[in-house]
Amino acid sequence: MTCLAIHGGAGALPRSDMTAARAAEFHAALHAALLTGHRVLAAGGSSLDAVEAAVTWLEDCPLFNAGRGSAFTRDGHVEMEASIMDGATHKVGAATLLRSVRNPVQLARRVMLHTPHVTLAGEAAEAFATAQGLPRERPEYFFTQFRWDAMLRLRGSDRTALSEDVVVAINPGSPEATSTVGAVALDAAGNLAASTSSGGTTNKYPGRVGQACTPGAGVYANNATCAVSCTGQGEAFMRAVTAYDVSALMEHRGLDLVTATEMAIHQRLPGKGGLIAVDARGNLALPFNTPGMYRGWIDATGRVFTAIYETTQEWPVPSP
Repeated sequence: MTCLAIHGGAGALPRSDMTAARAAEFHAALHAALLTGHRVLAAGGSSLDAVEAAVTWLEDCPLFNAGRGSAFTRDGHVEMEASIMDGATHKVGAATLLRSVRNPVQLARRVMLHTPHVTLAGEAAEAFATAQGLPRERPEYFFTQFRWDAMLRLRGSDRTALSEDVVVAINPGSPEATSTVGAVALDAAGNLAASTSSGGTTNKYPGRVGQACTPGAGVYANNATCAVSCTGQGEAFMRAVTAYDVSALMEHRGLDLVTATEMAIHQRLPGKGGLIAVDARGNLALPFNTPGMYRGWIDATGRVFTAIYETTQEWPVPSP
């Protein structure tokens, strides 16, 4: 039995602004990312490999605020972050304040595997990426006009975008984008894994560190309970230690996955956002307290779904 869930950010455009063409583009992107991770699991790969593959795909897609589509700081740079956690060993790797690493999730995995540390940051992290043979890109690779325009609208203020709108072209009345991407998986060996990656908030202070690279806040995995990836107002998830909170509610209060995730998001989170989670039995949960959340999942029976708001779209079961 295997299963996989992904997200592309909680928040979404108001329904009145979400055209059929925009929605179709997001559904197609989520579906492609799902299939990327599923192929790993179907070939007998590990949950760690699956979440890394799915998040890498999302980082390469400019629709989402991670990797190529990252938001800009108030001084006009991208500063990306990511994390990945192994539920079998509780090992975790993270990287933050990245300006040139093409795929932050791949660097987070290398930090976990090849250093004695949990997190590397900034220039030192990028030098380590080069030493590991990971690709780096020039600033123009990460540039998207939508992200730049969103930053310019907020520049000069202390406002940072809190919604998770991730469309490429928006009107001035639409919420600016922050967004986060992530994946959780259960593999055939019964091991759980989770990963989260983000470009952070639009118009953030340079040097801001968010939940996407903070174990326990934006990512957590434990074979005894669940794997979790969070998205939304990063500071709220950091204050509530939400990813670990779900696991703790299951371990110490005996709650099931759905009850624990609903409580974490709807009662205990001091802000807006959502999460995706899977437990050791293959149960999935994807709660959010925002108007929508870009998400997709392949359940333990092999059925494939993507969604933005409440309505789900089912896709054909992938070929073996």
